[in-house]
Amino acid sequence: QVQLVESGGGLVQVGGSLRLSCAASGRTFSNYYMGWFRQAPGKQREFVARISWYGGNTYYGDSVKGRFTISRDNVKNTVYLQMNSLKPEDAAVYYCAAQRGVVLPARPNAIDYWGKGTLVTVST
Repeated sequence: QVQLVESGGGLVQVGGSLRLSCAASGRTFSNYYMGWFRQAPGKQREFVARISWYGGNTYYGDSVKGRFTISRDNVKNTVYLQMNSLKPEDAAVYYCAAQRGVVLPARPNAIDYWGKGTLVTVST
């Protein structure tokens, strides 16, 4: 089992940047495909990005492609989400996700482990 703790959320202006972090503990971090989802009030949880076990492959949701960058540090057991050019529609609770042994799915109901989330607010 792996425990995930997100940090880095907060209030940012439209067009600004924010970097989220997710610290993992409990098991060998490199065994886990990692990702980020988000959920805005009244909406379903949405896939944002994922990164492979050693960072060689990344994949993004269409709504964040070209603006967000996911990365990981297997020494620090941490995955990051750099968010640039933020828009009002990016406001949400952002959740870190981990999947053991296989590619992290884009369907929230198939995820093995979740963090508790960190809130991102985008002001106009």
